[in-house]
Amino acid sequence: MSVVVVATITPKPEAVDAVRDALLAAVPEVHAEPGCELYALHEDDGRFVMVERWESTEALKAHGSAQALTTLGGRLAGKLAAPLDVRRLRPVPAGDAGKGAL
Repeated sequence: MSVVVVATITPKPEAVDAVRDALLAAVPEVHAEPGCELYALHEDDGRFVMVERWESTEALKAHGSAQALTTLGGRLAGKLAAPLDVRRLRPVPAGDAGKGAL
């Protein structure tokens, strides 16, 4: 069963562009990681939200120590207004099976 994660990244106001650039640079690298099914960046009112889907818990665990995330962490250092808010979600399928779950 896939693992869904939503991560919210809140940059300092003066660092929004730098954080966006760092996230955009990381996306292709993460897409190439084994088990990455979805890694999609969204923006809302100066915050970034990453919606992720991983093939397995093991793939998500490997992502946590992968080079892309290590590099991203360095690029984000000192630029965030709040700690990362990372949430692992459990599906509650409803309605149409193709539309009711990620």
